[in-house]
Parts: sequence; structure tokens; C-alpha cells
Amino acid sequence: MRPIGGHGTVEIGGALSEIFFAYTCCTRSLYSRVGGLELNLIEEIDWFSSILTTTHDEQKLKISTMEEGPSINPDLVLKFQFSESIYEYTERDVALYALGVGAPGPNPVDPLELPFVYHPKGQEFVRVLPTFPVVWPFSLTESLKSVDGLHYDPKLLLHGEQYLEIYKQLPTRGRIRSSSRISGLHDKVKAAIVEVEVLSHDDGTGELLCLNRFTVFLRGAGGFSPTSSKLFSYSERTTNLDRVTPIPPTIKASTSSPPTAVFEDQSQTSQALLYRLSGDYNPIHADPAIAGQAGFDRPILMGLCSLGYAVRAVIRCLCFGDSGRVQSVQGRFLSHVFPGEKLVTEMWADASGNKVTYICKANGRSVLSGFVTLTPPPASRL
Repeated sequence: MRPIGGHGTVEIGGALSEIFFAYTCCTRSLYSRVGGLELNLIEEIDWFSSILTTTHDEQKLKISTMEEGPSINPDLVLKFQFSESIYEYTERDVALYALGVGAPGPNPVDPLELPFVYHPKGQEFVRVLPTFPVVWPFSLTESLKSVDGLHYDPKLLLHGEQYLEIYKQLPTRGRIRSSSRISGLHDKVKAAIVEVEVLSHDDGTGELLCLNRFTVFLRGAGGFSPTSSKLFSYSERTTNLDRVTPIPPTIKASTSSPPTAVFEDQSQTSQALLYRLSGDYNPIHADPAIAGQAGFDRPILMGLCSLGYAVRAVIRCLCFGDSGRVQSVQGRFLSHVFPGEKLVTEMWADASGNKVTYICKANGRSVLSGFVTLTPPPASRL
């Protein structure tokens, strides 16, 4: 599988607005730059849908990349069953992933993060970062093309959000069996939103290890509701599998108060080249020519790599390095990051200290936001 990048144009009031497509973890991220302003379209769905049907400077908005085609058939989409998938890894992959998301930082013998890449008793004892399972369903986005009734242009697919729940301590090597299903489908008139859930089990023991849920935004695929008076919206998310504290979807960071903690982390100029060895081989993260076609002056960092940086910051600053406290993670991708940029993660913990809101910034711009829920700390730290 070799994903490719592309770009199209939007004409607003005579001015061209570049539409950039960039895979994030084998799915494309879609950004719009209008007059120098970058917009995350997953957050601006209603705004973007509305301007598609209005005028700007007395001219119609023209989408040159959209073509007429068959509409989504919700009945077929929701009946579709994915085949189970297998992902195998070793402690080498675990350590390689940790290096890919910046561990152990500028100090190679940092006692808080060295255990993610080295253990004196042997590599089989290294710790697994809780975000490692996001790489397990890398190939699933390609499988969306085979979903009956799901008609869309793959070039216009945006990976908008990632959600992860951890149920068991992750093994340092394993054979993972994953089952997937479509857990959400929403008509936004000019776009469709699809949620895909992945349950991953240890193939040897049968134990449920984690749940991944990713949200994709299919631009140009909306308008499939049976009637125009009520937009189609379906959601059936898996809950209460192992008493994981759910992340309230409406909570936002209280930026009016100082953050509980702030952590600065310097990514390396080769960071994307290192992270891609965990399975994301999209050339926009390595090839300057492909990045240039998408409107960037150099390759960009993977969104899920930035997520790994942010969660590492939470583990370091609020868990004292105890990665086993992480129960669930949510990340919403807001903008691109260039390898070599400094990533600053601001964190706000609630009164219990077990729910954390974070915002990750690069060069002053917000690139990622989300939540992390934690188990209570060990009694010795109370």
C-alpha cells in the first residue's frame, strides 16, 4: 500500500484557496488555507457546509475537485462487516515507536523515559507507550474503499480525530487480532462523517486489550439523507467495556486559568523519517516534492506522531512517568507540524487529577487538542 498526496483548488471571490491533502497515519488530513488562515475542517464542518451554498463577494464558491457520483447508501454502509485483521510486533517495534514519538527526549538516559526503549533485564521488559496501539489499524482506512454503499473520493478523506481506550497492560510483543465496525455515520450536506471502531484482542489469550475509534471526514460525500427535512445521523459507540472513565465530549480546556503543567519538547528534523518506520509510509512525510505539491515547503510530521508527543508530556508531568495510569486518549488534529519544530503541550488537570485537557502547540499555533483520563495514582503517592 502506497498512499499518494494530491491537491485541488477552491475559488472564493476570485481568490484561490489551496486545499491540501496529507495523510495522517495512512489517512489524509485536509487543511484549507484562505488568506493565510488555516482551518481544521473537522471543527468547521457546519461553517464550511454553509458557505458551499452561499456567495462570497457576489461570486459562487466553486469546488473544482468535486465530481457528481452515486450517493452514500446508509443501509448498506451500516450492514457492512470488515474482515478481522492480524498485527504482529516485537519489543523492537515497541522501542522504535517510542523513539518515533520523541522518547526519551534530549537526555538519552532520562530515568522517566528510558524504560520505553531499554531495560537492564533485557528488551522483553521494556514498557509500552499507551499510544502504541494507534499503529495497529493502519491499513483500515484503505479498507473503507471496499465498504458497500460508501461512495466518496479518497483524495478528500480527512482523519479528524483519534480515540483510544486501554483495558490491559500492553505486552511488549504480541499477535493482535482486531475486529472493526462502522460505529457512526452522519450527513453534513456537503460532507459525510464516518466513525470506525476497532476492538483489539491478544490472539493468544483472547483478552481484550484496547479500543481504537477514528473519525474521518469525507468531503463532497454528504447529501445522502432520505429526506431533506432531517439529516441522517447514526451513532452506536461501544461503552463500558471495562469501566473506563469516559471523556466528556463537551469539556474544553479552561484557558482562562493557568495550565497545571507545561512541557516543551524539541522534535528532530528527522522525526517523520523515524516515525514512518512504524508503518506510515505516506511520501508527504519524507519526499519534499510530494510535500511541495500539497503546498508545504518541506515534509510534514504525522498527526499521530504529535499525539504521541502530547501523551508523553501528560505521562511525564502528571503521572511521574507511570504510563500504566493512562486509561483513554482523545486527540483532534488541528494543523500540521514540521519536523524539527518545538512542541509545547499545555495541560489542565481537574480537581481529582484524573482527567486532563491538553493543547499542543508548534511555533505558537495549536496543532492538536484533546483529553486524557487516568487511573488514580498509587496509594504511596496520595
